[in-house]
Amino acid sequence: MIFDSKRPFASDSTGVGELKSPTETSVPLVPVPVSVTRPSPSVMRLWLRRIGVLLFVFLCATIGVMLMILPWRPEWSDNPLLFPYPTLRAVLASGFARGVFTGLGALNVWMGFGEAIQYREE
Repeated sequence: MIFDSKRPFASDSTGVGELKSPTETSVPLVPVPVSVTRPSPSVMRLWLRRIGVLLFVFLCATIGVMLMILPWRPEWSDNPLLFPYPTLRAVLASGFARGVFTGLGALNVWMGFGEAIQYREE
C-alpha cells in the first residue's frame, strides 16, 4: 500500500483505478471532545451593543413621534418652503398624506420599541 499524506485517498498498489476512502486506511480514529461553551463577549462590546440599542430606540421613538404630530400642526401646510409649489402643498395638506405620514410615525415607534423588547444579552 502506498500512503501519501497530501492526497485525501490512498491508492492500492494492486488496482490503479480503485480508491479507498480515508476511513479504510490504517490510521486509527480517536474521538475528539467537543466543547460547546461560547466565549463570553467583552465588557466593552457588551456596553457598545447596549448603547447602540438605546440610541436606536431613542431615534426611532423621536422620529416616530415627530411624524405622528407634525402633519397635524399648521406648520405642515403653511411651510414657506412649499409656497413656490402649490400642487405639492395641496397634496401634503390632504388628509391622505397626513394619514400616511402618521402611519409611518406609528410604524417607526413600534419598530423601535419592538427592538427594545426583543433585546437579549448573551
